[in-house]
Amino acid sequence: MKKTNKIRGFMAVEVLVAISIISVSILAMTAVAQKSIYVSSQAFHSTQADFLLEEGVEAVRIVRDNAWSNISSLTSGTTYYPKFSSGTWSLTTTSSDGVVGIFARSLTIANVNRDNTTKDIVTSGGTVDNGTKLVTVTVSWKEGGVLVSKTLQFYILNIFS
Repeated sequence: MKKTNKIRGFMAVEVLVAISIISVSILAMTAVAQKSIYVSSQAFHSTQADFLLEEGVEAVRIVRDNAWSNISSLTSGTTYYPKFSSGTWSLTTTSSDGVVGIFARSLTIANVNRDNTTKDIVTSGGTVDNGTKLVTVTVSWKEGGVLVSKTLQFYILNIFS
């Protein structure tokens, strides 16, 4: 009779250990699945932001192609938002025009200075080049309660003069 009680007690311990191992395994798999979903979502949003950055670049190029004065008349340091309407792109100061789903897209235009001798672009000194502007496109979005942003800078030239 004593042997049977010891076997039953040992079997109960084995069952508890097995249940504990299975529970921990299921919790670990759930945590891994949750983390992979989060990382996948981050990658998806990052890819979408890359496309919106490129679209912002193309929007500025189209605005430039319509007329250089559309770019040269913009105030340096002011935030603009690309807007597609009536079959073409324009730049506005209305922030709601920059919202695309969960993303906020904006851009700024800055003057460019060139060295008087070499004609290279310089960060200080030189002369303002009215035919070149520095454009910074920014796309930002909330990811897990944190604001994430990507930027892309490029020079745009007055290629039609």
